[in-house]
Amino acid sequence: MTKLTIVAFDGTRHELDVENGSTVMENAVRNSVPGIEAECGGACACATCHVYVDEEWSAAVGAPEAMEEDMLDFAYDVRPTSRLSCQIKMSEALDGLIVHVPERQA
Repeated sequence: MTKLTIVAFDGTRHELDVENGSTVMENAVRNSVPGIEAECGGACACATCHVYVDEEWSAAVGAPEAMEEDMLDFAYDVRPTSRLSCQIKMSEALDGLIVHVPERQA
């Protein structure tokens, strides 16, 4: 199992053991992490699973693809480390990943 930490806007840390190949969004929804709405169910067709990748992990996670960048235009308070959690697939390379949930979703 791979470790994933999702930090809610209020600072609550959700430390999860997740399967490789699953997305950050799937794990957030499965574990009822507040602030991840995931209205499109992971189809990269909304921006309601927006997260900020912890700066230490930004390079490992990588930049968003063009379609994701387009959807981020609709997200609230986009920052350089903004990503849609439905587009981040967990792997051994991301063991220990930390993401932060914004104040609200778009």
